[in-house]
Amino acid sequence: MTDRKAGHPILPMMLDRWSPRAFDPRPIDEEVFFSVLEAARWAPSSFNYQPWRFVYALRGDAHWEAFLGALIPFNQSWACNASALIFIVSDTIMEAYGEKKPSHSHSFDCGAAWMAMALQAHSMGLITHGMTGLDFEAAAKAVNLPEGFRMEAAIALGYPGDAAQLSDELREREVPSGRRLLTDSLFAGEFPS
Repeated sequence: MTDRKAGHPILPMMLDRWSPRAFDPRPIDEEVFFSVLEAARWAPSSFNYQPWRFVYALRGDAHWEAFLGALIPFNQSWACNASALIFIVSDTIMEAYGEKKPSHSHSFDCGAAWMAMALQAHSMGLITHGMTGLDFEAAAKAVNLPEGFRMEAAIALGYPGDAAQLSDELREREVPSGRRLLTDSLFAGEFPS
Protein backbone atom coordinates (compact mmCIF):
# COMPACT_ATOMS: atom_id res chain seq x y z
CA MET A 1 0.00 0.00 0.00
CA THR A 2 1.16 3.51 -0.77
CA ASP A 3 -0.21 6.84 0.37
CA ARG A 4 -0.51 8.16 -3.17
CA LYS A 5 -3.86 9.77 -3.98
CA ALA A 6 -5.69 9.84 -7.30
CA GLY A 7 -7.54 12.92 -8.48
CA HIS A 8 -10.47 10.74 -9.62
CA PRO A 9 -11.67 7.24 -8.63
CA ILE A 10 -9.47 4.49 -10.11
CA LEU A 11 -8.61 0.87 -9.34
CA PRO A 12 -6.58 0.77 -6.11
CA MET A 13 -3.88 -1.40 -7.71
CA MET A 14 -3.02 1.50 -10.02
CA LEU A 15 -1.86 3.46 -6.98
CA ASP A 16 -0.33 0.52 -5.14
CA ARG A 17 1.87 -0.64 -8.03
CA TRP A 18 5.24 1.05 -8.27
CA SER A 19 8.75 0.21 -9.46
CA PRO A 20 11.04 -0.74 -6.57
CA ARG A 21 14.71 -1.58 -7.08
CA ALA A 22 15.18 -3.76 -3.99
CA PHE A 23 14.79 -7.38 -5.11
CA ASP A 24 15.12 -10.57 -3.09
CA PRO A 25 17.50 -12.70 -5.18
CA ARG A 26 15.56 -15.96 -4.79
CA PRO A 27 14.57 -17.88 -7.93
CA ILE A 28 11.07 -17.49 -9.31
CA ASP A 29 8.78 -20.49 -9.62
CA GLU A 30 8.20 -21.37 -13.28
CA GLU A 31 4.40 -21.39 -12.93
CA VAL A 32 4.47 -17.95 -11.29
CA PHE A 33 6.78 -16.61 -14.01
CA PHE A 34 4.58 -17.86 -16.82
CA SER A 35 1.43 -16.45 -15.19
CA VAL A 36 2.97 -12.97 -15.34
CA LEU A 37 3.80 -13.38 -19.02
CA GLU A 38 0.37 -14.89 -19.74
CA ALA A 39 -1.24 -11.64 -18.58
CA ALA A 40 0.92 -9.72 -21.06
CA ARG A 41 -0.22 -12.05 -23.83
CA TRP A 42 -3.81 -10.87 -23.30
CA ALA A 43 -3.06 -7.16 -23.68
CA PRO A 44 -4.99 -5.23 -26.33
CA SER A 45 -3.29 -4.44 -29.62
CA SER A 46 -4.15 -2.62 -32.81
CA PHE A 47 -5.72 -4.98 -35.36
CA ASN A 48 -5.06 -7.75 -32.79
CA TYR A 49 -1.54 -7.69 -34.22
CA GLN A 50 0.20 -8.61 -30.92
CA PRO A 51 3.63 -7.27 -31.93
CA TRP A 52 5.23 -8.03 -28.56
CA ARG A 53 7.87 -10.68 -28.01
CA PHE A 54 9.42 -11.41 -24.63
CA VAL A 55 12.95 -12.76 -24.45
CA TYR A 56 13.99 -13.68 -20.93
CA ALA A 57 16.81 -14.91 -18.76
CA LEU A 58 16.32 -16.41 -15.32
CA ARG A 59 18.82 -15.77 -12.56
CA GLY A 60 21.80 -18.07 -13.04
CA ASP A 61 20.86 -19.50 -16.45
CA ALA A 62 23.14 -19.48 -19.50
CA HIS A 63 21.81 -16.10 -20.71
CA TRP A 64 21.77 -14.21 -17.40
CA GLU A 65 25.19 -12.56 -17.64
CA ALA A 66 24.61 -11.35 -21.22
CA PHE A 67 21.22 -9.87 -20.29
CA LEU A 68 22.57 -8.23 -17.14
CA GLY A 69 25.62 -6.98 -19.06
CA ALA A 70 23.37 -5.22 -21.59
CA LEU A 71 22.01 -2.95 -18.85
CA ILE A 72 23.81 0.28 -18.01
CA PRO A 73 25.99 -0.04 -14.87
CA PHE A 74 23.51 1.94 -12.75
CA ASN A 75 20.74 -0.57 -13.52
CA GLN A 76 23.09 -3.55 -13.17
CA SER A 77 23.78 -2.48 -9.58
CA TRP A 78 20.26 -3.37 -8.45
CA ALA A 79 18.78 -5.52 -11.26
CA CYS A 80 21.42 -8.16 -10.50
CA ASN A 81 19.15 -9.31 -7.66
CA ALA A 82 16.02 -9.80 -9.79
CA SER A 83 14.72 -13.31 -10.43
CA ALA A 84 14.31 -12.66 -14.16
CA LEU A 85 15.30 -10.12 -16.77
CA ILE A 86 12.98 -9.72 -19.73
CA PHE A 87 13.57 -7.81 -22.94
CA ILE A 88 10.39 -6.60 -24.64
CA VAL A 89 10.83 -6.60 -28.39
CA SER A 90 8.33 -5.44 -31.01
CA ASP A 91 7.65 -6.60 -34.54
CA THR A 92 7.76 -3.40 -36.61
CA ILE A 93 6.13 -4.96 -39.68
CA MET A 94 2.51 -6.04 -39.64
CA GLU A 95 0.63 -8.15 -42.11
CA ALA A 96 -2.91 -7.10 -42.97
CA TYR A 97 -4.99 -8.67 -45.70
CA GLY A 98 -1.95 -10.46 -47.09
CA GLU A 99 0.12 -7.27 -47.31
CA LYS A 100 3.16 -6.49 -45.15
CA LYS A 101 3.50 -2.89 -44.07
CA PRO A 102 5.15 -0.85 -41.30
CA SER A 103 3.31 -0.97 -38.00
CA HIS A 104 2.61 2.41 -36.43
CA SER A 105 1.45 0.92 -33.13
CA HIS A 106 4.13 -1.66 -32.28
CA SER A 107 5.64 0.37 -29.43
CA PHE A 108 2.23 1.50 -28.18
CA ASP A 109 0.98 -2.09 -28.10
CA CYS A 110 4.11 -3.30 -26.29
CA GLY A 111 3.42 -0.67 -23.65
CA ALA A 112 -0.01 -2.21 -23.08
CA ALA A 113 1.58 -5.65 -22.70
CA TRP A 114 4.12 -4.28 -20.23
CA MET A 115 1.34 -2.71 -18.14
CA ALA A 116 -0.61 -5.99 -18.09
CA MET A 117 2.55 -7.77 -16.96
CA ALA A 118 3.27 -5.21 -14.25
CA LEU A 119 -0.26 -5.35 -12.85
CA GLN A 120 -0.35 -9.16 -12.89
CA ALA A 121 3.00 -9.34 -11.11
CA HIS A 122 1.79 -6.83 -8.52
CA SER A 123 -1.39 -8.84 -7.90
CA MET A 124 0.80 -11.88 -7.16
CA GLY A 125 3.05 -10.09 -4.66
CA LEU A 126 5.91 -9.68 -7.15
CA ILE A 127 7.63 -6.49 -8.24
CA THR A 128 8.65 -5.24 -11.66
CA HIS A 129 10.84 -2.42 -12.81
CA GLY A 130 10.85 -1.35 -16.45
CA MET A 131 13.91 0.37 -17.86
CA THR A 132 15.38 1.76 -21.03
CA GLY A 133 18.78 2.30 -19.43
CA LEU A 134 20.50 -0.33 -21.51
CA ASP A 135 22.93 -0.75 -24.35
CA PHE A 136 20.41 -1.47 -27.09
CA GLU A 137 23.02 -2.95 -29.43
CA ALA A 138 24.28 -5.33 -26.73
CA ALA A 139 20.71 -6.31 -25.88
CA ALA A 140 19.91 -6.95 -29.54
CA LYS A 141 23.01 -9.12 -29.83
CA ALA A 142 22.18 -11.00 -26.62
CA VAL A 143 18.75 -12.02 -27.96
CA ASN A 144 19.83 -12.50 -31.59
CA LEU A 145 17.29 -9.85 -32.61
CA PRO A 146 15.87 -10.57 -36.08
CA GLU A 147 15.54 -7.92 -38.78
CA GLY A 148 12.26 -6.03 -38.56
CA PHE A 149 12.14 -6.20 -34.77
CA ARG A 150 12.88 -3.37 -32.33
CA MET A 151 14.27 -3.62 -28.82
CA GLU A 152 11.80 -1.64 -26.68
CA ALA A 153 12.79 -2.01 -23.03
CA ALA A 154 14.02 -4.30 -20.28
CA ILE A 155 12.08 -5.45 -17.24
CA ALA A 156 13.41 -6.76 -13.94
CA LEU A 157 10.95 -9.16 -12.28
CA GLY A 158 11.10 -10.81 -8.89
CA TYR A 159 10.24 -10.72 -5.22
CA PRO A 160 10.38 -7.64 -2.99
CA GLY A 161 13.71 -7.29 -1.20
CA ASP A 162 15.16 -5.26 1.63
CA ALA A 163 15.93 -1.65 0.70
CA ALA A 164 18.91 -1.82 3.10
CA GLN A 165 20.79 -3.75 0.40
CA LEU A 166 20.70 -0.70 -1.90
CA SER A 167 23.25 2.09 -2.06
CA ASP A 168 22.47 5.22 -0.04
CA GLU A 169 21.46 7.05 -3.22
CA LEU A 170 19.05 4.31 -4.30
CA ARG A 171 17.66 3.79 -0.81
CA GLU A 172 16.56 7.45 -0.74
CA ARG A 173 14.71 6.91 -4.03
CA GLU A 174 13.05 3.64 -2.95
CA VAL A 175 9.60 5.16 -2.57
CA PRO A 176 6.57 5.27 -4.86
CA SER A 177 6.85 8.22 -7.22
CA GLY A 178 4.16 10.81 -7.77
CA ARG A 179 2.51 11.81 -11.02
CA ARG A 180 1.85 15.19 -12.58
CA LEU A 181 -1.75 16.40 -12.46
CA LEU A 182 -4.17 15.09 -15.08
CA THR A 183 -4.75 18.69 -16.20
CA ASP A 184 -1.06 18.87 -17.17
CA SER A 185 -1.50 15.95 -19.60
CA LEU A 186 -5.09 16.27 -20.83
CA PHE A 187 -6.22 18.88 -23.37
CA ALA A 188 -9.65 19.33 -24.98
CA GLY A 189 -9.37 19.71 -28.74
CA GLU A 190 -5.80 21.01 -28.99
CA PHE A 191 -2.67 21.84 -27.05
CA PRO A 192 -2.90 25.14 -25.18
CA SER A 193 -1.17 28.15 -26.74
